[in-house]
Amino acid sequence: MTTELLAAIPSPPQGVWHLGPVAVRAYALCILTGIVVAVYWTVRRYVARGGRAETVIDSAIAAVPAGIVGGRIYHVITDHHLYFGDGRNWVDAVKITNGGLGIWGAVIGGGLAVWAVLAYKKVPLGPFADAVAPPILLAQAIGRLGNWFNQELYGGESDAPWALEIYRRVDAAGNIDQMNGVSDGVVLATVQPTFLYELLWNLLVVVLLVVADRRLRLGGGRVFMLYVAGYTFGRFFIELMRTDAATTVFGDVRINSVVSAVVFVGAVVLFVATRSRTRETPEVVAGPAAGTPDGSGSEGTGLSSDG
Repeated sequence: MTTELLAAIPSPPQGVWHLGPVAVRAYALCILTGIVVAVYWTVRRYVARGGRAETVIDSAIAAVPAGIVGGRIYHVITDHHLYFGDGRNWVDAVKITNGGLGIWGAVIGGGLAVWAVLAYKKVPLGPFADAVAPPILLAQAIGRLGNWFNQELYGGESDAPWALEIYRRVDAAGNIDQMNGVSDGVVLATVQPTFLYELLWNLLVVVLLVVADRRLRLGGGRVFMLYVAGYTFGRFFIELMRTDAATTVFGDVRINSVVSAVVFVGAVVLFVATRSRTRETPEVVAGPAAGTPDGSGSEGTGLSSDG
């Protein structure tokens, strides 16, 4: 059966630009952009809840490197065949700019770093987790654009009216180099753009989180639980479409599908079990209110108390 292609989605001709000896990678730029956006929005949400802006900055300083390291460790463990074994160079395991960060490891690594910072400051974790949940997912959506530039994390041949074109990329000498080369116009495959599906799903869940947070006035980390449940629900099905090499368990089941299912169930159980939780004050503020010079609190942010 054939399907008429109504929308061909082109891949970028390249994902790396060389400025003299410096290689500027789109993947790294997308990750950095996502981090900046997430920190900015988290500050506004946390301050609107009554917290201090500097708490977010201190937490971000610890969480960003911890999240990157944790994400890379998870990726290397679950996709170890890419870095170890015959014909592989283990040094590639530390080349983060080439792509490969596992969200589970990033959340665990970053979460532990934030927990340590807040524990040191004697600040409750729940309000911070609720403030950071939508921004984290927005950052994930922005980061997925990096996969588009890298021509990675796509599905099988598309039988839908749309498809992503994967180009052959070559270096200056004409040798095939899919990661660092430039497209020569040859289309190698037309595939399911699973990176785009996840990006759009993430944006939808971000909107749902903000609306639920505003209308239900969720507290005690329950916005974060919803983020985890919403993300893993979509990731489970998107993962089933992907065809890139991955570690499998229970025969031929991708490990990320299993993790998504387990974490989804855990998040839903926690959300139901904590239904009696209400919002709590993030910090006991002495002097001027959270992050504003005149003690006006959230009024200085231009946002409602629900972010």
